[in-house]
Parts: sequence; structure tokens; C-alpha cells
Amino acid sequence: MKIIIIGAGIGGTSAGIALQKLGHDVVIYDQMQENKPVGAALSLWSNGVKVLNWLGLSDEVAALGGSMDDMAYVDGLTGETMCQFSLAPVTEQTGQKPYPVARADLQALLMERFGLDKVRLGMRMEAIEDDGTTVTATFADGSTDTADMLIGADGARSITREYVTPDGVAAPEREYSGYTNFNGLIPVDETIGPKNQWTSYVADGKRACVMPVAGDRFYFWFDVVQPSGLPYDRSEGKAPLEAAFAGWAPGVQALIEAIDAEKSLNRVEIWDITPFDTWVKGRVAILGDAAHNTSPDIGQGACSALEDSFALAIAVATNTISVEDTLLRYQKIRAERAGDLVLRARKRGEETHAYDEAATAAWYDSLWGTDGTGIIKGIVGNIEGSPVNLGAGVL
Repeated sequence: MKIIIIGAGIGGTSAGIALQKLGHDVVIYDQMQENKPVGAALSLWSNGVKVLNWLGLSDEVAALGGSMDDMAYVDGLTGETMCQFSLAPVTEQTGQKPYPVARADLQALLMERFGLDKVRLGMRMEAIEDDGTTVTATFADGSTDTADMLIGADGARSITREYVTPDGVAAPEREYSGYTNFNGLIPVDETIGPKNQWTSYVADGKRACVMPVAGDRFYFWFDVVQPSGLPYDRSEGKAPLEAAFAGWAPGVQALIEAIDAEKSLNRVEIWDITPFDTWVKGRVAILGDAAHNTSPDIGQGACSALEDSFALAIAVATNTISVEDTLLRYQKIRAERAGDLVLRARKRGEETHAYDEAATAAWYDSLWGTDGTGIIKGIVGNIEGSPVNLGAGVL
């Protein structure tokens, strides 16, 4: 079977690898001119790592992952440690160690394993036509490609999502989550936090955090609650961070000082989409952010896209009535769980960003002196319902 995938991100490339391994002819199209991943790094929790293990990438992913052994919350204003605890229970309870990874490193690995010769860059899809036997994608340059199945892994502003939305129904709209995220990579600096620890400075509904990734680097991010659409020019560099975190603890000042804004500083407004359950129309389905655009507040965005790839490949391998039937079964496996993670992230974001000041103050109070049991429970709870936990050998 020939399969077209639109989008060469984490979801599109992982799905491409899985479907190739099942013996299908797969080609990926992406509108980007060159491989420039959005965002500096991502959290691969146990469910995401398990999918990559299933794809045969366990050793490579372990080499890319940072050694994140502990977690700590620090009062952003005073620098006093609120709590510090081991993340070993996550590994023990889920059967897999989680890894933060640099997005560019993982993206390069997935594209290389899929096959760079089968990735067509600079190709923006503009239309889809399904005649009941095949599906055809038309691109901005006037070219077309025809296949038995089309998977839209084309991101938060997905064209494919509009196609699968039922006639007469408005396509789901992105909603602003209320804050802007600044992120990037810096060399490890233990005046900010230990090199094997996820360290989060919190106060006033804002966060400044670091996670270790391979290469003796920290992935950093800052959350700043502000309206959408505020002007920002890259020439401003880290000036907005210096203003938003003025007077914060020495560790935060060291973090800001360590940022090379020209080399690694991204500014991203955070949006999500209220969950919806129509992911399929005929021979076309959506995957990843196109299907469940989420805020990063529980770190499950990339993992959820990887779960999509797992579920899609399992559906393709085991359901043979028709392409249309296979995709509907994929949708049934994924839509409810993926939507639940979007809502969990939204709820978490409301708590951490002081949209309800009393709720955020209560959360801060709960962090002082905790042994991490409740936090671990929340992390594991996001992982437990993963379809990959049904178990599978390496694909």
C-alpha cells in the first residue's frame, strides 16, 4: 500500500518509520525548506520512549537523552528549595526511564532512519481529493501525488484537519492558553541546578526551568503570563526575560545570563485546541498536533504524537477490511485518550500560571517539604493509559 504523510515532525516521521517497517511504500511531504525544528527540546516520558524502543531506536534515544534523576522546585524569589526528590519511581512504576532530548537531535534521528531520500521538503499541500479508491494531494507548485491513504501530521494549523471536519461544522479553532514560553539550550551550569535534575523556579504564576539533555546541556524554558499578539523582535533578545524576572533568585539570574539569544532563544505563544473526536474522513486521517494540539504543561505533546504512530501502525497491521475501516479504528483507539491529555495539560496550566491566584498559592504551599509522592502520581497517571503499555516486541 502507498501512504502519503503530510508533515515531517516527530509524529509524521515516527509514523513513517512504523508503516515502512510493515512493508508499505511511504513518502513524507513538508512545507519547510530545511529541517529546522520548532522548539529547543522536548520531554520524552516513558510512554514516548517505549514507542521509540518499539521502532528499534532504544539505544539511539538513550544516547540522546539527558540523565534526569531528580526533580526540585525552588522559590523563584528567595532561591530556597521547596522540595527535592528522586524520579526513580517513574521508571520503577512504568518500566522505562524518561529522557529529555534536544528536538533537533531527535528530529534528525527520525528523518535519517525513515530515509532522507523519501522526505520532500518545500512542498505545501493545498488540497485533498478522495475518490473512494485513492486519495490525491495537490501541492502549491501544482504537482500532485496519489496514494491509498493520506495521514495529515501537519501541525497545529493543519490543512488536513479542515478536510476531515464534517461538512457544515466549523473546524476546531486554536485557543490561547494565556502565556508565552521562551526556551532554548545552554551549557550545564550548576549554579542554576544540578546537572542531573529537573529544576523549576516558581513564583507569581511564572516559571523558570531547566532539564538536562545530552551533550552537557540544559534545556531551559520560561513561562510569562501575558496577552497574545504582543510585538516582539528577535533583536530584543532576552530583554523581556530580564524584565519579567527582575529580582528573582540568583539561579534564575545565572540562567538568563547564560543564554546566547542569537544562538538559542525561541519565543512561542502557547495555544491549544479543545478536544474533538473526528479525526478521519474516508482514506484520510490526522495525527499529532493536527489532532490534539496541546499546551506543554504536562510534557505529553510529543509523547501523544508517538502514541498516535503506534496506534496507527497497529491498526494498519491488524485490520484488513478496508483503509476507511482501519482509520476509524485508529481514531477510536486514540481520540479519547489524546483529548484527555489536552484537558489535563490545560488544567495544569491554569493551576501553575495563577489564573486563579488562590489555587496557585495553594499549589505553592503544597510543594514545601513534599516527598514528591503526589507529583510522581500525576506524572505516572499521564503515562498509565498509553496504548503502548499493552506491550509489543520491537517492530
